[in-house]
Amino acid sequence: MPNGLKTALLLGALSGLLLLIGEMLGGAQGLLFGFIMAGVMNFGSYWFSDKIVLAMYGAKQVDAGHPLYRITANLAQRGGLPMPKVYVIPQDSPNAFATGRNPDHAAVAATEGIMRILDEHELEGVIAHELAHVKHRDILTSSIAATIAAAIMMISRFAMFFGGGRDNDNRGANPIALLSTMILAPIAAMLIQAAISRSREFAADAGGASIAGSPNGLMSALRKIEAAARRVPLDANPATAHMFIIKPFSGGGLLSLFSTHPPTEQRIQALMQLPRL
Repeated sequence: MPNGLKTALLLGALSGLLLLIGEMLGGAQGLLFGFIMAGVMNFGSYWFSDKIVLAMYGAKQVDAGHPLYRITANLAQRGGLPMPKVYVIPQDSPNAFATGRNPDHAAVAATEGIMRILDEHELEGVIAHELAHVKHRDILTSSIAATIAAAIMMISRFAMFFGGGRDNDNRGANPIALLSTMILAPIAAMLIQAAISRSREFAADAGGASIAGSPNGLMSALRKIEAAARRVPLDANPATAHMFIIKPFSGGGLLSLFSTHPPTEQRIQALMQLPRL
């Protein structure tokens, strides 16, 4: 299934879950309350995402004299994108991310650690991946998913603290079923949100390979980053984990279901199956 269609279906499932849970637990008022509160919070984070996240990691802007700027400028021109702002993060852990509400207000950031371990060809693959996120407007997609998921969680908490259900319609409802819904709905929302993030990572890998002209640099970079990040993990805020090219911290077993990134080996296999450019 194409990643764009998969993302649309997952967003539809998340929206349907919101409507179902909102109506079951909070009624029309609970649904509206949760959606408005989540919308306000996530609109703010979407609109100011570049400033918030870059400040969070102490990113420093670089100019045309920096190698990272030169690489980004060449790839942005090749991908038909406006030139984003370019930042370096003073961290030894190898990683990178893109942010900004649209291609005209985008920023690309890479850690000092990633620039030390990658050669120029590999770094091009990484930056091309991040520019693909910009081109696909993935910050908008993730903000929509986060808004809906947050609304579901708020409605569930609202129902848990204030009794759950509508005064009339839910009087005969099974309290065990209602309690189970309050607990399971946020988990389902998190699972769908994580699946959307993984789908966008596969799409950005493919888009980045197209911008760079080959998947080889990105494949080699992913292997190196994965190995190095295990030795030197990034001190990252979990709320921003989905933005990085490699998840900053690992989790196996059941935790992998909530992972914002596909396993690195799966990403490499998908890149190997792309048509030669």
